[in-house]
Amino acid sequence: MSNLQSIKQRFEIIGNDVHLNRALEKAIQVAATDISVLVTGESGVGKESIPKIIHALSHRKHNKYIAVNCGAIPEGTIDSELFGHEKGAFTGATQTRSGYFEEADGGTIFLDEVGELPLTTQVRLLRVLENGEFLKVGSSRVQKTDVRIVAATNQNMQEAIRDGKFREDLYYRLSTVEIHLPPLRDRDEDIHLLFRKFASDFAQKYQMPTIRLDEAARNLLMQYRWPGNIRQLRNVAEQISVLEKERNITASELRAYLPSNAASANLPAVVDAGRKGGDFSNEREILYKVLFDMKSDLNDLKKLTLELLKHDNSQQVQEENEQLIQKIYGQNGDESEEKSAIAVLPPARTEVEITGPAASRPAGDKYHFAEEIEEEETLSLQQKEIELIAKSLELNKGKRKAAAAELGISERTLYRKIKQYDL
Repeated sequence: MSNLQSIKQRFEIIGNDVHLNRALEKAIQVAATDISVLVTGESGVGKESIPKIIHALSHRKHNKYIAVNCGAIPEGTIDSELFGHEKGAFTGATQTRSGYFEEADGGTIFLDEVGELPLTTQVRLLRVLENGEFLKVGSSRVQKTDVRIVAATNQNMQEAIRDGKFREDLYYRLSTVEIHLPPLRDRDEDIHLLFRKFASDFAQKYQMPTIRLDEAARNLLMQYRWPGNIRQLRNVAEQISVLEKERNITASELRAYLPSNAASANLPAVVDAGRKGGDFSNEREILYKVLFDMKSDLNDLKKLTLELLKHDNSQQVQEENEQLIQKIYGQNGDESEEKSAIAVLPPARTEVEITGPAASRPAGDKYHFAEEIEEEETLSLQQKEIELIAKSLELNKGKRKAAAAELGISERTLYRKIKQYDL
């Protein structure tokens, strides 16, 4: 335990959380070995402290320690940064350059945000982990390096592997020992300790009295979820130290430096009891609901139409599909809606007594109820064409050429049409 406290003091680590202590103990235990370590945890929890501890307690402590932020290096140059390049390997490579793995030979290299590495770079890194060999960009000569690799990430590596963004074999090579740092919201007792440490540091830096929180402000500090973790807490302490004139900070003054939902960020959501489960919070969801309802009604109408086509008796269809009709036109719709629903259905065929000329038809005529329809003048284009050709031939008997000219067609076409219409 005394060894753990000395490590905390040496690396300025504040807190007594049991999960934090366990992570530090694992770092101390693996430091004497050369196995690879993967540090996981949310952004801002202090993952960079673990590789420093491992390097400082290892036999490599007198050699180089290099920290590389993989997410800050462009994809096109990251291979060159890590493994170096030969002169002329690419545009702008005016001289040979050593990479981080060559420079850190015999020491420790910390790969922060290792989940951001491109897949091609991951293949190169896997080779270094397996046998310590690497190739410079533009070179065919294999070089050796003796480097201890400690990596860190804030991503869910299992999801990254499932999405094809990270190689599974590389993950198991890096995570021989995995050390997880808990988020600040899970370290309730450490939040105020860290705030006091930051407040004291900034008071010395800016040469001003140290700020203090009253009881209500301390409670607010504990209730907030701190999505930015220790980094966000440090920034808030610095802002208050510089901007506030009063050194005793109240809850209302602290709330001004936190997001608007700070007071309720760690509390259950309040739901209006008067709201129904089917309510929607925005217009898009309302439009989706309307479209789904329209689609459902359309399917019901299709079903009803199909029933009408299968059965001649519309009264029977209405009785068998009464619930469906009520669903489409309203459960408790008014009389006009019901009438309009029934109007959609075709009426049953009935015989009506006809007075007038049609009534004098023979009794045996089963179509005596039908109306007499006066035939209108035909509008057939073919019939009109026949009439024009016949008229032209009559006016120009024996003169097919003149008839064709009058009609505006060739003689051959006129002859074909005469044959077609048998004129």
